[in-house]
Amino acid sequence: MFIQVDRTGTVAKLTEMLQEVTRHENIKGVLILAGDANNFTPAQVDQDLKNMPVPVFGGIFPEIIYGQKKLIHGTIVAGLSVEPNVQIISHLSDMSADYDELIDEKIPDLGSTKTMLIMVDGLAKRIGSLIDSLFNVFGLEVNYIGGGAGSLSFQQKPCLFTNQGLIQDSAVLALLDMNSGIGVNHGWSTVSGPFKVTEVDRNIIKTLDYRPAFEVYREVVEKASGQVFTGDNFFNIAKGYPFGINKIGSEKIVRDPITLGENGSLICVGEVPKEGYVDILSGNVSSLVTAAGKALTRGQQAFKGTTPQTTFFIDCISRVLFLEKDFDQELKAVSTENMPLIGALTLGEIANSGKDYLEFYNKTAVIGVLEG
Repeated sequence: MFIQVDRTGTVAKLTEMLQEVTRHENIKGVLILAGDANNFTPAQVDQDLKNMPVPVFGGIFPEIIYGQKKLIHGTIVAGLSVEPNVQIISHLSDMSADYDELIDEKIPDLGSTKTMLIMVDGLAKRIGSLIDSLFNVFGLEVNYIGGGAGSLSFQQKPCLFTNQGLIQDSAVLALLDMNSGIGVNHGWSTVSGPFKVTEVDRNIIKTLDYRPAFEVYREVVEKASGQVFTGDNFFNIAKGYPFGINKIGSEKIVRDPITLGENGSLICVGEVPKEGYVDILSGNVSSLVTAAGKALTRGQQAFKGTTPQTTFFIDCISRVLFLEKDFDQELKAVSTENMPLIGALTLGEIANSGKDYLEFYNKTAVIGVLEG
């Protein structure tokens, strides 16, 4: 990859970097990662995106990663030496959308695709359904890595870069003839559970064990944390106590409760299956940093190409909020001496672990060791 970074987050620098990257004859596609604090709008960036001579894709995230630093303001523009086949799946909150059918229509043949980079609007309501459909259609024929774009304000807005402009409530799929190795790990362990999910509406858990979800959650978390929920501290406490969806034969899938809903419900990032079982989890600095290092090792071991060139790190923004100043340790754990590190701090992470199902994760470290 030909990588450029701007730490100011200005539109002028984005324009300049796009022009610089596309001057190179061997650049056949462009990935853009931008910080939400840049406050990019369609009015500011759409003309540049529509004028791009090569396929472009990417997202606006709460924060981005360059080297061993996280950037609140800033933009990364990465030129690709292979041409991405970029497809857009719109209406990612539409309950009537048939994503199996849409994917079949958009991508009738994987061709020589080895890796699919996936950027979704992290506040869309049917991300889990899209991920299930991708697995239904393609299985594990390719490696998948990506994450949820958007803002920590939790207000949905245009957050995905495409040649059509900046869009929202969609998924952008970039199919690449590029070798990769994917590693996934989270470092959270069970505090209490399992609890049966007795009533749920996609990403809103209404009842656990036939009781209001927050009532159950509060009992466990207040006892475990020694803290008390008040009117305005839910997220500050909850960031350390996610849910873990139990999966047969594999690591739990983490779901982040981000806010209280109506009638004692809990709103999560990502869908939760009805009649499934969840645990309440906890972790610490050591367990999370160790998990990130394991994700890198797994990615390196899974890489089947010739020469890896870039470490692509998709990590949950709520891990940053939990680790605070210790997040630097996590960045060191996934850094290698001879490879550039770029990535995004996301609203949910997307990956296959190499042998298991494709999943939409929360609070999880995902590494892609990329060739080219």
